[in-house]
Amino acid sequence: MRASLQQVLQRFRDDERFKNHITHWKTIPSQAAKTVPLPDDLDRRIREALRQRGISSVYTHQAAAYAHVREGKNVVTVTPTASGKSLCYHLPVLQRLAEAPATRTLYLFPTKALAQDQKSELQAMVEESGLTIATETYDGDTPSSIRQKIRIAGNIVITNPDMLHTAILPHHTQWVSFFEHLEYVVIDELHTYRGVFGSHVANVLRRLKRIAAYYGGTPQFIFTSATIANPRQLAERMIEAPVEVVDNNGAPSATKHFLFYNPPVVNASLNIRRSALLEARDIAQQFLQNRIQTIVFARSRVRVELLLTYLQQRQLDAPLIRAYRGGYLPSERRQIERGLRRGEILGVVSTNALELGIDIGRLEACVITGYPGSIASTWQQAGRAGRRQGESVVVLVGGSSPTDQYVLQHPEYFFGRSPETARINPDNLIILVDHLKCAAYELPFVDGERFGGVEVAEILQFLGDEHIVHHAQGKWFWMSDAFPAHEISLRSAAQENVVIIDITHRGQERVIGDMDRFSALTLLHEEAIYLHHGDQFQVEKLDYAEKKAYVRAVQVDYYTDANLAVELRVLNQDAATPGDPIGFGLGEVSVHAMATIFKKIKLETHENIGSGPIHLPAEELHTSAAWMTFSEKLFRQLEPADLEQGLVGLAHVLQHVAPLFVLCDPADLHVVAQRKAVHSGEPTIFLYDRYPGGVGLSEQVFHEFDRLLTEAESVIRNCPCEVGCPACTGTVSARSKLLARTLLGPARQGGDGRVG
Repeated sequence: MRASLQQVLQRFRDDERFKNHITHWKTIPSQAAKTVPLPDDLDRRIREALRQRGISSVYTHQAAAYAHVREGKNVVTVTPTASGKSLCYHLPVLQRLAEAPATRTLYLFPTKALAQDQKSELQAMVEESGLTIATETYDGDTPSSIRQKIRIAGNIVITNPDMLHTAILPHHTQWVSFFEHLEYVVIDELHTYRGVFGSHVANVLRRLKRIAAYYGGTPQFIFTSATIANPRQLAERMIEAPVEVVDNNGAPSATKHFLFYNPPVVNASLNIRRSALLEARDIAQQFLQNRIQTIVFARSRVRVELLLTYLQQRQLDAPLIRAYRGGYLPSERRQIERGLRRGEILGVVSTNALELGIDIGRLEACVITGYPGSIASTWQQAGRAGRRQGESVVVLVGGSSPTDQYVLQHPEYFFGRSPETARINPDNLIILVDHLKCAAYELPFVDGERFGGVEVAEILQFLGDEHIVHHAQGKWFWMSDAFPAHEISLRSAAQENVVIIDITHRGQERVIGDMDRFSALTLLHEEAIYLHHGDQFQVEKLDYAEKKAYVRAVQVDYYTDANLAVELRVLNQDAATPGDPIGFGLGEVSVHAMATIFKKIKLETHENIGSGPIHLPAEELHTSAAWMTFSEKLFRQLEPADLEQGLVGLAHVLQHVAPLFVLCDPADLHVVAQRKAVHSGEPTIFLYDRYPGGVGLSEQVFHEFDRLLTEAESVIRNCPCEVGCPACTGTVSARSKLLARTLLGPARQGGDGRVG
């Protein structure tokens, strides 16, 4: 007999298997809607379309956004998932088109899937209103036969930043009618435009505004975002203009149960816990076996495929459980989205690819495997359950990392703290130069012209010296044969992705996915087990130069995991705080990363059953870093191996603690420990931005070092293990914990660093 959601929750309260490991249970009460009448000036045809949808009033935030747009202001609406943010831009855009049919609007969504999803909703509203509005999607899948029609007659053009960057702005002379009448630019999911992606897109918007001005226009910008700490700052940084914030959320919400679950300890002295993957599987199983539609999030492609395999092995309705992640073909992802909306798919295991607002229907349960790395991402994932006002549950299953353990043991950090600050650095020299090339290709630069808020005369002179642009009659003209936009990826520093080709059946090669080059080092090396939809493939050959990986279907009882060796050198020191025993620095560094060996890890038990070498070239990254340098003389009594072990243990803690307080995604900030740093010869720990040129994270680390070290010392001191464990120093050894505290001692306590 199937249990209801309430009965499953009661089981969690009563069953010893689960209740002793729930460290925090927060019930978020339902909230009634706060509504106001439809705007007085709203066209009767739009009113009729809303009436057909059962909408006779609007939420308070929808009304506020509409009013700001009608007043000619740029606006950003910041409310939770499933709060009706799309009407914040649909209503003013449709109203303006009802008044002035020649108006043009550009809709930007971060992914093609989200664009297609929003087009369906918008198209339905247009048809119900009876308005004559051409609403079209312009992306890589748009047939060439209708592209010209869209350029000339499209009232609302729906696209993504990548298409704007490579296919619209460079060819603006084919979009004259569009740019002459462009009044609104809608940018959905603003919170996703952070780091290197956001820095690129901010420059794309500089180019957009420059071309719009050339045709006589100054478009208004309408943003929507999930909750972040700095929506106004981010939006204004993106467009370099004032923006009004709307955050008076009026949408209703149903009761949501939020559980923090810490896996049981399997070795008390070493504080080692049961695998979060296996615990997440068991918890998800409770929902799935009772036909409760569930989404399970995991932090990597490999974990997604492992969880899918585990759940399908245990579930009678295995075909009703699917995986969803980057690297799947678009047609596969659309099929899964439809299946979830229609209730045909009972469960889905996903990376953060389903964090965004794609309509996947009404899910009742969400299981998050490991802290996603940010408060904002956690709430986004939690918002995928209960989207249509039904009672829902979210279970955050912690891993053994210091980050997970800190959050699970400090619920006030998560529930009482505002979400992260989204940071971009559009003036990053590498990114800026790339987009100056694109802008020069699109329109010549006039002497004295600025690019957004940046003075660019020196950069143009440099490009002139490189024979990329040519100066004549007071203007800088593009002179290279190259088409610059096609050489620049907005989303990563990596070059073109590696294509994954299935060669299981001779003569029937087929592409089954792709992967960025940096990830391919550790996931697509030869002999790696690549997991796809729960099926296992062994990599037969990785042609790294040609960016192709050839895989063959296999059935084995293990998966693979690879080690990445990182070498770091300081190129230039920009700032320093000398100190004894610890000094701090900030500057430019060069990072070389090379995959070295891989391990074969048995399914279920996770034991190591073999290993092998990896023969691939290194990837190089120039970026910014902050570092802390220990005085060698202070630790002369330590054996070199002990000092290195202490450095590695402390680096492990900082790797997990720093993102919590710098407020960034853990993947954006990496940590490397060196026994003898090349630039100083002293023991050093580096924290560096993962993106070329950096996006400002290491600079904040430099200014926050004292606080970070205080928190690191607290994590180590309060960890219940005896000698070091995955929840603090990362390694289990006789002196790991003591040695890490020894390094921290002089800085935190004024001691002499002696080991007892």
